[in-house]
Amino acid sequence: MADPALSHAPKPQGATGVLVLSDGAVAWGKGFGAIGDAVGEVCFNTAMTGYQEVMTDPSYAGQIVTFTFPHIGNVGTNHEDDESHDVPGAVGCVVREDVTAPASFRAEDTFGHWLASKGKIGIAGIDTRALTRRIRLSGAPNAVIAHSPTGEFDIPALLEKARGWPGLKGMDLAKVVTRTEHQGWEGAIWRLGEGFTRPEGTGRPHVVAIDYGAKDNIFRNLVQAGADVTVVPAETPAETILELKPAGVFLSNGPGDPAATGTYAVPVIRELLDRDVPLFGICLGHQMLGLAAGAQTIKMHQGHRGANHPVKRVAEGVVEITSMNHGFAVDAATLPEGVVETHVSLFDGSNCGIELTGKKAFSVQYHPEASPGPQDSFYLFEKFVGMLG
Repeated sequence: MADPALSHAPKPQGATGVLVLSDGAVAWGKGFGAIGDAVGEVCFNTAMTGYQEVMTDPSYAGQIVTFTFPHIGNVGTNHEDDESHDVPGAVGCVVREDVTAPASFRAEDTFGHWLASKGKIGIAGIDTRALTRRIRLSGAPNAVIAHSPTGEFDIPALLEKARGWPGLKGMDLAKVVTRTEHQGWEGAIWRLGEGFTRPEGTGRPHVVAIDYGAKDNIFRNLVQAGADVTVVPAETPAETILELKPAGVFLSNGPGDPAATGTYAVPVIRELLDRDVPLFGICLGHQMLGLAAGAQTIKMHQGHRGANHPVKRVAEGVVEITSMNHGFAVDAATLPEGVVETHVSLFDGSNCGIELTGKKAFSVQYHPEASPGPQDSFYLFEKFVGMLG
């Protein structure tokens, strides 16, 4: 049944933005941010805060984010809250209400101007509840988001572009968003008036972090937990990683299909496991560890994205409130012997964590660095750094 908020109706007067889904449905609104059009998978995020972090998270590469919370952009933007400054994240966003002037003493720019500077497109005035319901019922569709101040759009051409995009399944995007060279990480947790200060202390264990599209705050949490961090590109060979003499290796989050990224990542991880190098993975890194251990991954119907996802620790029965952003998952039914399921989603029972028996290797599907709860999951960083000696 067609949703009246997503119809084939002609352009209403004053519309300067449009979302064209691959099935032909069209949603009209007010464009802001960058001018032009972009193609991607439409997903929804249920977080009430953190829109700047969401839009700069490399894990959202190739995606158009629908924010279910209606008031987006109302605290502006600033240079400290970007999750990545140098690589693409989400291509655009869909919001309910018009973006208002910033109402935060930390604001340095408006959301619309900041989006334009990042080359990202926004549309306001969309019935985001109807769009979210459509995604929940029919799955995440491919679409084109477009902004034209004149209100002129070639809808048939945009529809063709949406239908011609292959989608995220089978797509390796880690190569697109990864760093291109080694980088030592300096900053740690942010404090008001101080910025990203580094804790004092010497003799810290050295962690090599493989960047599949990492959020900067992950590295800050590793430093805060007591490690020194060197970040390396996604396709770094195991020999090169071992030459850096890591006490442990971190497997980062990232976008795209884990099976595609796994073609070059899994052999590296298996060699590190054979050498008994301690490993910790988050999100895509969790999926990479699962594949390396012999499990399989699957594409989810709608994915999990938001800052309010309850996850149960299986052994203790404790519930964490977590932040999530993933459209693929480790298939718990394929976990082989020697791989223990440590965390499960209380929304749908999907796998959210594993640990390898006899190895110092574990991972979680969610994002402990995003500070949901707000600190429910920081123990994971302490656990990893604590096992490094």
